[in-house]
Amino acid sequence: MKYLLLTFLPLTLLLISCQSIPPSDDETATTLGVEEEIETADPLEINQALLADESVDVIHPVADGDFSLNKTLKNDTNNADNIWPRIRSQLTFDIPEQPRIISQRNWFLKHPSYLTRVAKRAEPFLYYIVEELEKNNMPLELTMLPVVESAFDPFAYSHGRASGMWQFVPATGERFGMEQNWWYDGRRDVVASTQGAIAYLKYLNKFFDGDWMLALAAYNSGEGRVRNAVRKNKRLGKATDFWSLDLPKETRAYVPKLLALVDIIKRPADFNLSLYPIENKAVLSEVDIESQLDLAKAATLSGLTLAELQRLNPGYNRWATAPKGPHRLLLPSHTVEQFTQGLSQLTPKERLAWERYKIKSGDNLGAIANKFNTRVDLIQKVNNIKGNNIRAGKYLLIPVAAKSLDSYIFSQGQRIAKKQSRPQKGVKIVHIVASGDNLWDIGRKYKVNSKSIAKWNGFAPRDTLKVGQKLVIWQKSNTASNNSQVSNNVENAIMRNITYKVRSGDSFARIADKFNVSIRDIERWNNLNRNKYLQPGQRLKLSVDVTNNI
Repeated sequence: MKYLLLTFLPLTLLLISCQSIPPSDDETATTLGVEEEIETADPLEINQALLADESVDVIHPVADGDFSLNKTLKNDTNNADNIWPRIRSQLTFDIPEQPRIISQRNWFLKHPSYLTRVAKRAEPFLYYIVEELEKNNMPLELTMLPVVESAFDPFAYSHGRASGMWQFVPATGERFGMEQNWWYDGRRDVVASTQGAIAYLKYLNKFFDGDWMLALAAYNSGEGRVRNAVRKNKRLGKATDFWSLDLPKETRAYVPKLLALVDIIKRPADFNLSLYPIENKAVLSEVDIESQLDLAKAATLSGLTLAELQRLNPGYNRWATAPKGPHRLLLPSHTVEQFTQGLSQLTPKERLAWERYKIKSGDNLGAIANKFNTRVDLIQKVNNIKGNNIRAGKYLLIPVAAKSLDSYIFSQGQRIAKKQSRPQKGVKIVHIVASGDNLWDIGRKYKVNSKSIAKWNGFAPRDTLKVGQKLVIWQKSNTASNNSQVSNNVENAIMRNITYKVRSGDSFARIADKFNVSIRDIERWNNLNRNKYLQPGQRLKLSVDVTNNI
């Protein structure tokens, strides 16, 4: 059994973009009496950060004084129970009175509620990050990097395919040890992403000969771009410090934003500001679970709700931990003994739920895996199958989710479904991706921006579309009403994915009529052919209108 102590507090985590938007004309440097354009903190980013998701229950793991909600903590400069003095005492960066920093700082100071919200979201992770930075002799200014990147939201996903609270794109994540597969994404894992971020920042600092400003700029826009900017200034005989480089607008705002936050933490009294107090103690443990485990069963064993467990373990994409690891869970320390005792009493088969499935004519392992929301390799392993050959009439033991998939509200599928159900301006259209579709053509078909389609559906514009994938599109009312090609798809509805168990007497037509969907959609969603009979007990994936049932 191994344990890693971390800080923990239950809070609703919010999606937030790490991109910067240029200021409006009345927010430019003229207010500061300087000539250059100043990038201010992104208003959209701030507004998103302040939106609380009240539909998700919060965690309250208080037990025998093991943890409190910190409301009695003081903001005293020398208060050892508060983590801010610990951070403040180790800050070493010089903060120049530079216009770009002043602009960012002024924005934060005018919006103290934003700083409080972000501090609350940082609370589960900040102690652990401080500990790891200290172990690696790294500057504690880096504790503010996840604020700039994601507002400490491990579920954050940007239009540039960056994910997690440290915002790694897939390639850089793999480069620094963050595994990514169907079951698990290490970029969202608190431990894996923090370790990866420290390794990457160490590399960048060495790459730029110990210049942390250049290293931070490179963390945002890549070491190649910053190196080229440095080389260009050298050729022109110009200074090569961060403030003199020709860098993208986002990067020119990125470093000042971090330095502005550091300046506020360094001397809050100078700005008549009180920082939200965070305990300087660890109350979360990493537990080695040794093999795959259903998250719903893990939640029951630990006495947490499923949502609470998923918040602490955001790296897991699906209903269970990854078959090949990592085999770990983060749990409140006071639940560890109860959890480990319960886990030790489970047999290997009791770690997951199971269903016995009779293979039908025309079945293949891929279709069966999709039907049960699992993977082919797991079915092969459980049933000792080599290759892809299966025989009709034989039975397979299928590992399945212990609860309905809707219960795993922070799984990848449910996060996307929630994103798609958020109302936007206009009329809602549902498009099912067909072979040959691409985002650009779909955007032209519905007369909407392809980037907007990606945003509405919770993915990045460069992500690969899959045949059968459901896309939610919002058109202007007059556009939708005049577009005869899509008039049959227009829905002022909230769509949910369900699994329907075929009953005796059911047919494609009867099910389509019952759920107000087309037979063609049923075929696409389930990789079926209407000319083949449905079997009682067969499970179908359907996307149905639940507007009148919520």
